[in-house]
Amino acid sequence: MKIRSIFSPDRLAILLSLAAVVAAYGVTRRTFEGIPHLEDEFAYTWQAKVFALGKAYLPSPEYPKSFLVPFVVDYQGKRFSKYSPGWSLLLSLGVLLGLRSWVNPLLAGLGVWLTYQMGKKVLNPTLGLVAAGLTLTSPFFLMNSGSLLNHPLGLVLSAAFAIAWLDAFASASSKHPWRSTLLAAVLIGCLSLTRPWTAVGVALPFGLHGLWVFWRGVKPVRWRLLTFALLAGAISALFFAWQYWMTGNPLLNPYTLWWPFDKIGFGPGYGVIEGGHTLEQAYFNTVQSLGAGWSDIFGWISLSWLFLPLGLWAARRNARLLLFGGVYPALALVYMAYYIGARLYGPRYYYEGLYSMTLLTAAGIAIAGGWPPGNKPPAVLPIPRPVKLRRLLVTAVLTALVGINVFVYAPLRLERMHDLYGISAEDQEPFLTAKGQELAPALIIVHSDRWMEYGALLDLENPSLTSPFIFAWDISEARDAQVAASFPDRKVFHYYPETPWLFYTAPLPEPPFQKP
Repeated sequence: MKIRSIFSPDRLAILLSLAAVVAAYGVTRRTFEGIPHLEDEFAYTWQAKVFALGKAYLPSPEYPKSFLVPFVVDYQGKRFSKYSPGWSLLLSLGVLLGLRSWVNPLLAGLGVWLTYQMGKKVLNPTLGLVAAGLTLTSPFFLMNSGSLLNHPLGLVLSAAFAIAWLDAFASASSKHPWRSTLLAAVLIGCLSLTRPWTAVGVALPFGLHGLWVFWRGVKPVRWRLLTFALLAGAISALFFAWQYWMTGNPLLNPYTLWWPFDKIGFGPGYGVIEGGHTLEQAYFNTVQSLGAGWSDIFGWISLSWLFLPLGLWAARRNARLLLFGGVYPALALVYMAYYIGARLYGPRYYYEGLYSMTLLTAAGIAIAGGWPPGNKPPAVLPIPRPVKLRRLLVTAVLTALVGINVFVYAPLRLERMHDLYGISAEDQEPFLTAKGQELAPALIIVHSDRWMEYGALLDLENPSLTSPFIFAWDISEARDAQVAASFPDRKVFHYYPETPWLFYTAPLPEPPFQKP
C-alpha cells in the first residue's frame, strides 16, 4: 500500500513536471544563454522592463532609428512593443525579482502537469503520464520553453482553459460548474491578451461544442454559456483598449506600425508577395509548418505522427478526447490566414495545441499495444500470448523512438539553436569585465551592417537609456555626432563587433576587418 502511494500517478506527474522545469532551464542557460535572440524576444523583454518600471510605454528617444529595438515601435511620441501585453506583463515579474530566466521553465513545468491532468480526465492516469512524458521529451516543447517567447504561457492558458471548459460543459460529475465556467472565460480572455489570433484557434473547437451544447442544453447550461461568452468577450475587449491606449485607435494594430503588410487576411496589402497573401501560399506555409512538426514534436525523425491515426481511431468513441485533439488542427486552420509559416522553433504557431498531439499519441500507443485507452477498468483475464508480444513490440518501438530523440535528435536540434542569428552571451563580455566597467557611463556607437551584432548588446541597457552603457546603431557620421551631442554627460566610444574588446574614441575611416 505504501509503495503504491509513493509511486502514484499524481506523484509521478509532479516529478515529471519538476523534471520539465529543470530541463527547460537547462535549455535556457545552455542553448539560449538566458538572452534574447529572435526579434520577438527583444520586444517582449523590452516591454517587460518597461512594465517593471510601472509604465506602459516610454517617450520616443530623440533619435529613434539610432536606438532601434526590434519590433518596438515609435508612434506619436510613444515607444512601445508591437505585441499585446499579456506575456510581457508576466515576464516583468521575473524582471523585478531577478528571475527572468526562470519564468518560462516554471511555466513549462505547469504545462506538463496540466497535460497529465487532461490525460487523466479524458483517458486514464497512466496515459496521462505517457502524454506528460511525451511533452517533457519533445524538442519542440523544450526549444520554446527555454526561450523568451510567449508560447509557454499560451500553452498553460490554453490547457487550463480546456480543462475548465470540460468541467463546465462536458462533465456530468462537475461539482462547481459555475466556478469552472467563470474560470474558463478568464483563461481564454487572458490568452486573447497574450496571443489574440491563437486564442481564436484554441476557442474554435470549444465554440463549436458550445453551440451544440446551447442547442441541446437545458436553460441553466444556456445561461452559463451566455455568461461565459460575455465575460470572455469583455476580457478579450481589453486588447482593443490596449491598442487605443498605445495608438489612439482601438482598431490600429501596432504590428502594422512596424510592417504595414503584417496583417491577418488574404489579398493585396496582406503579406510580402506581390498581390498579397493567397490560398496557395497559405497551403505551402501550412505544409511546411506541419512538416517541421513531424520531426520536432517528438524528435522521432519525421515520425512524430506515427501513432496519431490510432489516436484518432480511439477518439471516435471519446468525444472529450476529440475536443482536446481538435485544437492543433484548428490552429493550423486559422493560421492559414497569416502570410508566414513557422519552422525555426518548430511549428510554434501551433504550440498552444501541443496537448492535442501528446494526448492523441498516448491514446494511439494504447490502441497499438492493446491497452485500454479509457478509464473503464479492464476485465481481469489472462493476457493472451499474442497480446503480450504486441505490447512488447510497441514498448520496444516506443523506447527506440524516445531513445533516438533523447540521445540524438534533441541534442542536435538544440545545438542548432545555439548562437541563433549569431547572437551569443560572449558578445556582451567586453562590457562586463572590470576594465569595461571603467568606461561607464558611456554611449557606445555600434558599427555593423546587420541589426544582430548591435542587438546582441541591447540586453545590457534599460529602456529609459539610463544604464551604465547605452548603445546606438551607426546611421551616418553626422547622425552619430548628433546622438553623441545629446548625451553630454557620457563618454562616447565607437565599437566594431568584428574586433571585440577594442573601443575607439572616433570612428575608423573603414572597418578594420575589411580586406583591401
